[in-house]
Amino acid sequence: MALTALALCSRALIKIGAQPIASLDEGTAEAEVAANLYPATRDAMLSLHPWSFATGQESLPRLAAVPTADFQYAFQLPAGFLRVLSAGSPGSSQGLRYRILEERLHCDAEQVVLAYVFRPDEAAFPPFFAAALATRLAAEFCIPLTEATSRAQLLFSQAEAELRAARHADSAQATPRAMRDFPLIAVRG
Repeated sequence: MALTALALCSRALIKIGAQPIASLDEGTAEAEVAANLYPATRDAMLSLHPWSFATGQESLPRLAAVPTADFQYAFQLPAGFLRVLSAGSPGSSQGLRYRILEERLHCDAEQVVLAYVFRPDEAAFPPFFAAALATRLAAEFCIPLTEATSRAQLLFSQAEAELRAARHADSAQATPRAMRDFPLIAVRG
């Protein structure tokens, strides 16, 4: 079964002892809480770390409108964009000075390659992230649905532990980054 927002919310509801839902718009208190809290919680969790399943690189289209000050060019951000990791020229996704203003990337380069965190489809969430997200959702849903603050605190602690484990698992999927241009190494010759 493909992972969906509904499945994640139902898992979270089961964790707090509530009934799972059949739809995010079914009209129950559980569905209303899930529909209102899920998108922001998902996006916050995705934005916390450069997850391997939610990062991408893209050449940005330059906009005709010119920034008012500080930079020469404005670029359209990609669909599903959540957070910048770095910006660079073609051939490298880093090294440019930039600023995000009014949902556009401003910089002085004529072409930009952006490394960024985006919002993937839930079916792309690996099990370690899905588990951490479901626990965080349970913590978020707990007070509005059960009014049990001690249970909510326990779930927030559990969610933080699962998030640390998920970050560790995700970080182990790539070669560690080497330090570049570190002044103390350059001095040694």
